Amino acid sequence: MSPLSMVQHSSPRERWLPALALVLVLALWWQGPIAQWPDYHLFADSRGWLGMPNAANVLSNLPFALIGAWGLWRLRQTPAVEPGAGGDLPWRAFNLALICTAAGSAFYHWAPDNDGLALDRLPIAWACAALLCGFAADRLHRRWAGWPAVSGAHAVATLAVLHWWWTEQHGGGDLRAYLFVQFLPMLLVPAALCLQLPARRAGAVPGGTWWLVLGLYALAKVMELADHWMLAATGQWAGGHMIKHLLAAAAAACLVAAVVRAARAPSAAASAS
Repeated sequence: MSPLSMVQHSSPRERWLPALALVLVLALWWQGPIAQWPDYHLFADSRGWLGMPNAANVLSNLPFALIGAWGLWRLRQTPAVEPGAGGDLPWRAFNLALICTAAGSAFYHWAPDNDGLALDRLPIAWACAALLCGFAADRLHRRWAGWPAVSGAHAVATLAVLHWWWTEQHGGGDLRAYLFVQFLPMLLVPAALCLQLPARRAGAVPGGTWWLVLGLYALAKVMELADHWMLAATGQWAGGHMIKHLLAAAAAACLVAAVVRAARAPSAAASAS
């Protein structure tokens, strides 16, 4: 099933989204292989605590696990908004990916190397895939919330990370596929919001929440780049990478809370009628 065939009553505005995805593919292809910089694993804050190396970067992953567990628990208590149409499958997958992100990132930051980084990036790619499926189910067609779309997106995300890891092992690391998976939601979500695509199903996440999530995640990426600068600016209190974890977790918390509220609203209205 092609992405275009999954657009419900597609309009010219909606057709901008696959066009933008194609532009991203062509831009990455034109750029050529993107290597990981050699000092990637040299984070600013390497201080240990109670025998734990790189404690700040390890422990700051705990919020991801807590948010993911809370989201799975609340969604389990909430009836599916659209039974038989995939329902909240992308958001359950997103919450599970958050838990895996906490484990994978903590493992990587304990002793940073490329093998650990693959385990770190894999659940992040899954989270991006699930998030994009959830958004597309809200704004394009509910079939994006079904097993075929969600499993297909996760397969692409997995292959993207494995491609980077394989090329890295063979001396020619190429991040383009992984960057496509990670940045595609950051391209398509604001584009869809600017195009004012309406919600296509009950329980859609509001546009305001999406802007907040995008803003927090963009700030998290800035903190990632400013790792050493932030550690110096805060008087050795917090490196940029730890702050990045906390901001990304805050973005995930806003999104998960909005998903839970949106999922409960239709059932609450039905019980009151």
